[in-house]
Amino acid sequence: MTALRALALAGLCALPVLASAQWMYLDQHGRKVFSDKAPPPETPPGKILRQPGMKSSASATAEPQATPVAAQTAAAASAPKIIGKDKALEDRRKQAEAAEAEKTKAAAEAQAKVQADNCARARQAKATYDSGQRIARINAKGEREVVDDSQRQSELKRIEGIIASDCKPA
Repeated sequence: MTALRALALAGLCALPVLASAQWMYLDQHGRKVFSDKAPPPETPPGKILRQPGMKSSASATAEPQATPVAAQTAAAASAPKIIGKDKALEDRRKQAEAAEAEKTKAAAEAQAKVQADNCARARQAKATYDSGQRIARINAKGEREVVDDSQRQSELKRIEGIIASDCKPA
């Protein structure tokens, strides 16, 4: 019974070795690629570091050599070009752009509404201050105080600034 368990354990430990990549090569950018499939045909034999049936060699531990620029551009030119478009992906992208545009439009409309409300309030306050009526307000202590002429002028300047910024002609 223990021999059977030992055999099963040894088999389980051997599974990752069997499932590991059998090809190791350097791609056109000099990066190591591990794969169970052969490298592309344009890969020079010197860049193949390991293949099925080959033990790890000294070339696998050596530093990769820089490829000439002409070889890199030739490899890039021979790479397959993607010419088709994924219709579903395009539809989702268009929907996302439309949703973003709608969100931006809603935010702009909300901002315009707030600005119009501020404009209306400022104009109403200016009309009140221009009327010459006595104006009373509650101070920080909760006491009622009447606005004097200097306070009226400073408040009118503040209100006119608000009107200038929020009540822009359309």
